[in-house]
Amino acid sequence: MAEAVTGGRVTRVPLQPEPRKVLVVGPAWVGDMVMSQSLYIHLQQTRPGLILDVVAPPWSEPVLARMPQVNRSITLDAGHGEVALARRLALGRSLRAEGYEQAIVLPNSFKSALVPLFARIPRRTGWRGEMRFGLLNDLRLLPEASLPLMAQRFVALGMEPGAAPAAEVPFPRLEVDPASAALCRREFGLELDRPVLSLCPGAEFGSAKRWPPAFFAALAREYLGRGWQVVLYGSGSDRDVCRQIWRDSGALAHCHDLAGRTSLAQVVDMLSLSSAVVSNDSGLMHIAAAVGCPLVVVYGATSPGFTPPLSRQALVITSDLDCAPCFQRECPLGHHRCMRDTRPAQVAAKLDALLMTGGPVD
Repeated sequence: MAEAVTGGRVTRVPLQPEPRKVLVVGPAWVGDMVMSQSLYIHLQQTRPGLILDVVAPPWSEPVLARMPQVNRSITLDAGHGEVALARRLALGRSLRAEGYEQAIVLPNSFKSALVPLFARIPRRTGWRGEMRFGLLNDLRLLPEASLPLMAQRFVALGMEPGAAPAAEVPFPRLEVDPASAALCRREFGLELDRPVLSLCPGAEFGSAKRWPPAFFAALAREYLGRGWQVVLYGSGSDRDVCRQIWRDSGALAHCHDLAGRTSLAQVVDMLSLSSAVVSNDSGLMHIAAAVGCPLVVVYGATSPGFTPPLSRQALVITSDLDCAPCFQRECPLGHHRCMRDTRPAQVAAKLDALLMTGGPVD
């Protein structure tokens, strides 16, 4: 027997045979999608022969294609906050003949639970979240204290209700295409005889998560002076900040600004070429962790206690200010000290220590 929530009350329900065909409704953010691989690995380890499909935004297809546990990604083209009821209904109806025995809904929103309902999947699992009574029939109460990490919460939904939390969650590990990595190296002019420092200065959540561009530029100058090459990564919205860092680094031939110039698949492959990565708490940080790069992450407004880089080759730097982490998009006090107090020399020292020891590996 196990516990589940029915009609707002905790009831005891008999355990069911483990489903062999499962549909996951995936997250809407890059980092969360990477962390969702912890669930997929857990499911494959505990349910041999499982067929696993993932409903996800169009942008996520290149990431899911690098997860061997995923049979296929199913596109749902709906923007952040968009209900898109007609599209969800059409998608759900189109999936009715697929024979899914269980759906696992990772986001906590009302709308994310609609496709499994419309698909008439018999077991629909998720955290209680946002007004989802009736949409999910395997509705769980989230024990936040015992599941502090987002990845732990994802994995727990792949277990039976009431099961003890896993002692450790599997780390995401994205597959890399070496041929594509070599092609990208040639296309973007990276040299074979210089170590690569990759910098990821963007963060979609807001400016509060971003280490100052001037500090990224100072770090770039330091490693360029040591004979490294530097690569700046980001989306189209990061072009201005990456261009500023590129200019302030001295705009040398060995500093490459690739913001907005690479596909997500290319970023996965190119980050794998990095000798080291320095990043904000961002989607690219999670990709860098998942391809095994030595990685230093600067935290301020957010916390590694919830979404850390899931890698044994990563170090984090956090703020000791009373106001941090505030989890706000913009600094509510206007000084942004949680990030500004972390100086380039401190980050360089952390990175050097990581590279010297090599860090524990998987």
